[in-house]
Amino acid sequence: MKESVLKRMKDLPSSHLLGAGTPMCAGCGGLEALHEIYDQVGAKSVFVNAAGCMTLLATYPFTPFRGSWLYTAMASAPAGAQGVRDALDILIDSGRLPPDEDLATVVLTGDGAAYGMGLSATSGAIERGLDFLYICYDNEGYANTGQQASAATPHGAQTSTTTLGYAGYKKDLFGIWAAHRPTYVATVIGAEPLDLARKVQKAMSLAGPRLILALAPCPTGWDFDPQYTADVGRLAVQTGIWPLKEYVGGEVVHTKAPKQRLPVEEYLRLQGRYAHLFEAGGQAGLIDEIQARVDAYWDGVER
Repeated sequence: MKESVLKRMKDLPSSHLLGAGTPMCAGCGGLEALHEIYDQVGAKSVFVNAAGCMTLLATYPFTPFRGSWLYTAMASAPAGAQGVRDALDILIDSGRLPPDEDLATVVLTGDGAAYGMGLSATSGAIERGLDFLYICYDNEGYANTGQQASAATPHGAQTSTTTLGYAGYKKDLFGIWAAHRPTYVATVIGAEPLDLARKVQKAMSLAGPRLILALAPCPTGWDFDPQYTADVGRLAVQTGIWPLKEYVGGEVVHTKAPKQRLPVEEYLRLQGRYAHLFEAGGQAGLIDEIQARVDAYWDGVER
């Protein structure tokens, strides 16, 4: 029985292996992006996964990829990646591993690790020039444990710990990485697969610290029907809330700037986490504030 299961798993296309473990939430935007990213990364890779939603993909003895998978604590993935990369380099330098069998070292985390708990370890890895690809699926909260607020939660959004709306502001992880002068940084979203594929291909062609930051619409945490995951993703781009851009060679380039931005209200209204902004006598003024911040960002870009 076990052999037949393993054989069926081996015969599946790579894209079907994602989700081979515990079922993920329907409409998961993080899994949507990860499917597309893995198509470019391929099997010659070792994924160092920090505790989070994607940890549910692995159920012993199976892992979600044809390559290797290492699970770490939430704050420790970059440190784990350092050990993996060093070990591979030692094996290659000593002749114990042929260079053509080298594996790409990939970190996979949610925003809780990327923006918060693991940021110190990430900063150290970038400063050391670690040759790794860091993938963050950003669902703007600690989604795996009940959608508590994280450093990636946007202003005004309800979470299980900010029932009146988050009073803080989303941390600029793209800017934090760029300030380290890494090799490459890019924002992506699964709803824009061509832009995503091009950026992952570029990242894989480079060496050094590289970040792929994917906005991950979360039906469970953001409170919308799973059938609208791609719509929410496209609206994040069309309203200008999620700029698609890349940092390379010391410069930031926007890869898909909306010619005519839609009002942010169209994006917010689809999500239950913003429902309080539309209630009579609620916090409607926050919609104007969110719009003003988006407009100010793009005014700076267009100048």
